[in-house]
Amino acid sequence: MTGTLGIHHVGIAVRDLASAVERYRVLVGAEVDHEAVVPEQGVHAVALRAGPGPLIELLAPTGADTPVGRFLDRRGEGMHHVAYEVRDIQAHLDRLLAEGVQLVDETPRTGLFGLQVAFIHPEAAMGCLVELVEPKEQADV
Repeated sequence: MTGTLGIHHVGIAVRDLASAVERYRVLVGAEVDHEAVVPEQGVHAVALRAGPGPLIELLAPTGADTPVGRFLDRRGEGMHHVAYEVRDIQAHLDRLLAEGVQLVDETPRTGLFGLQVAFIHPEAAMGCLVELVEPKEQADV
């Protein structure tokens, strides 16, 4: 059964990860939930929890010529994407393709923290990069 379960996290591009973690600790009492470096994606990410709602995912590039590095050069720090948790991510992607929606990923891939992820192109979502995520434990069911 497919379905969108709600916002999983918001991704925020930052230049200095340690400073951003501290800023969100002060602003909203956020605490580190988990952290990962993914060399093939060129990103160092920290997921913060600030209450029972969606996570805050801080993204710092591991180099200038990475997706987040290029984003920071073009737009500066700020909102990078909104991620929605879904059931059956491939079924979502198949439905979107059938509707003619412009996708970045036509098949899911392994993303940060073991999630299965796929991105919807910003032009299809009023300028917002949208990420679909399916936790691994859901994907295996």
